[in-house]
Amino acid sequence: MNPGRDSRSVGLVTPQLARFEEPLLLACGRELSGYELVYETYGELNASRSNAVLVCHALSGHHHAAGYHSEADKKPGWWDECIGPGKPIDTNRFFVVSLNNLGGCHGSTGPRSINPATGRPWGPGFPPLRARDWVHSQARLADRLGIDCWAAVIGGSLGGMQAMRWALEYPGRVRHCVVIAAAMKLSAQNLAFNEVARQAILSDPNFAEGHYLERETTPAQGLALARMVGHITYLSDDAMANKFGRDLRTGTLDRGSESDVEFQVQSYLRYQGSQFSESFDANTYILMTRALDYFDLAREYDHDPVAAFRHSRCSFLVISFSTDWRFSPARSREIVDALIAADKPVTYTEIKADEGHDAFLMPIPRYLDVFRAYMKRVGDDH
Repeated sequence: MNPGRDSRSVGLVTPQLARFEEPLLLACGRELSGYELVYETYGELNASRSNAVLVCHALSGHHHAAGYHSEADKKPGWWDECIGPGKPIDTNRFFVVSLNNLGGCHGSTGPRSINPATGRPWGPGFPPLRARDWVHSQARLADRLGIDCWAAVIGGSLGGMQAMRWALEYPGRVRHCVVIAAAMKLSAQNLAFNEVARQAILSDPNFAEGHYLERETTPAQGLALARMVGHITYLSDDAMANKFGRDLRTGTLDRGSESDVEFQVQSYLRYQGSQFSESFDANTYILMTRALDYFDLAREYDHDPVAAFRHSRCSFLVISFSTDWRFSPARSREIVDALIAADKPVTYTEIKADEGHDAFLMPIPRYLDVFRAYMKRVGDDH
């Protein structure tokens, strides 16, 4: 596809780099003396600076949410279905900011970056992060861009958790909060899946206690296994059945031929794991999953989500998907119930979809229609 000929694409985009010299005090009590954030923007900021939208990414996401980096790109950004002219986040109306979170491995300061105190990669020594640290760093980026208040802060999964944290940490700087396929905290089952994924990485001999960069190795097998575990949880049983069933890639199920058998789903998972291990950093994966584990929106409000949401001033859209068992509709309804009890304006929809947790990335018509309708209201509101 030629990006320049796609009328519904933002076209060619160039990542930008923001350097912050002011120290950032982190939730863990440690301090970053300085840091960099990589980000992209789509659309134009209006004269009143009232049409800005922040997109927060999920666990393995990054700044490249829409458009293409070159004419040769075969795939657009990870949320291209939702960002662009005439799409739910309409770049004819909104100025969209998408960044790679602090601690990431796609250009922002993280474990792969050089620790100024040692001159070597941070590696496992990079400070642990919480969602509030991301929000505080994002607020500084907003200051740099001259954005006093976001028309909307939007995110799916871990991104939705950041959006909710924005509503509590900076209530005067958010007019709308869009929370998609998220939760106020992880279930015990989710904690268990994340731990299994981390153990796959930690047990890889090439992990070298996190110092693999200095040894010029990479824990590719562990990272691939972690991705395979995660990917299974992002898909529903129906999605996997529809996509693969019990189809074979090689061999037959005749007696005596089992050693030659490979199911399509096995091949798919191995491919996903291999691709991920080539593009993602193991220390970043560990850091991000731990931030996800420790997220608890109401912890400092005596574990009372109603008390937590009373601090917000914005309107909310909450979306869940029927077959998402990683962040089930029940978790979204907990958010909605707390918002209603806190007397906050909230719109909720559960989308019937077979795609599981990954549905928030898919072009599901009903989902896009609801999202587009709400964002039209956001645009009319500024």
